[in-house]
Amino acid sequence: MDKIYLDHNATTPVAPEVLDIVTSVLQNQIGNPSSVHSAGRSARVLVDEAREQVALLIGASPSEIVFTSGGTEANNFALLGVAFGMGKPGGHIITSQVEHPSILNPCRQLENLGFVIDRLKVDERGHIDLQDLEDVLTESTLLVSLQHANSETGVIQDLQKIAEITKKKGVLLHTDAVQSVGKIPLCLQDVAVDMLSLSAHKLNGVKGVGALYLRNGSPDLFSPQCGGGQEKKRRGGTENVAGIAGFGKACELAKRRLESQEPSRLASLRDDFYQLISSQISGVEIFGDLENRLPNTLNVGFSGVEGDTLLIALDMAGVAVSTGSACSSGSGLPSPVLTAMGIPHDKINASIRFSLGCSNTIEEIEQAAKVLASMILLNRSQATSRGTIKN
Repeated sequence: MDKIYLDHNATTPVAPEVLDIVTSVLQNQIGNPSSVHSAGRSARVLVDEAREQVALLIGASPSEIVFTSGGTEANNFALLGVAFGMGKPGGHIITSQVEHPSILNPCRQLENLGFVIDRLKVDERGHIDLQDLEDVLTESTLLVSLQHANSETGVIQDLQKIAEITKKKGVLLHTDAVQSVGKIPLCLQDVAVDMLSLSAHKLNGVKGVGALYLRNGSPDLFSPQCGGGQEKKRRGGTENVAGIAGFGKACELAKRRLESQEPSRLASLRDDFYQLISSQISGVEIFGDLENRLPNTLNVGFSGVEGDTLLIALDMAGVAVSTGSACSSGSGLPSPVLTAMGIPHDKINASIRFSLGCSNTIEEIEQAAKVLASMILLNRSQATSRGTIKN
């Protein structure tokens, strides 16, 4: 059986058009974008063209795009940049309990340095309470950093209403949109976000490239990566020209997919997949919001199953899935996201995340459902023989 890849929230296959551009740049473009000779100017043109393509995808101005090494650096840049550029120990930052580790870990570091961090709780569907956000805002609040969509459940926060609250209080808003950009429409001309993180490899670009959107007029931030005058002195280091050029093409392709109703196709595939597995398997439970979620994401639990064992069995059968965020895999701890949603640990340990992409087909979904059903029956049978199933 051909391999079936259902882990697009971890990373996506590089699009052929992106690979062509990256390869061409690596082979033919030797200039440093900061050099003034013709080879350098040619490299600068590639970077500037990509900046325009990234900006176009999110409804921004090219001057508002700062290239980084990925979503993690962009998130760190936003948090540390505000904390060290505008604040001092005692300054207040608001985030949530279900953020990516590249948000939660810098917040822990800042907390150790004397900053005050509030982590908003979420309900059983994975949503923050907007009233809680309003209540916790203070005069010392420097930044609110809340994700747009969750990588494990696909749950989408109401970014428009969050922005209205922060705008009213005059507080900067950052959103980690790594999982949402390219999967659902997002136009920053309509949402008053001050900073936004995105990553190339989540939308069929190459790994190691990302960007931080900084709204024009935002305060100057401390740069965690100091060096030369690259990126208008906002982020030092010679630009990854090949990766950035590929990032631009990936954004162009993502924009086309959004305009061609690809989100609807993925949502239909996701729902078909759930119907297939729920008709063949008992004890299936969806975690998250059935309405406000990414069109490609399905996080489900299977009673009487060990998630890690099932993941390995599926992998051996040619189906790639995940038990949570790829950046937290191997920790040995229950998913912090599902834990924050109040899901019992035994259910968390029996959960699997399926995340679809533009290359997936109905034939793959049907085959994956058959394999999943057979693996679960085997897993439950083995658990019964060991006496490990809990009622």
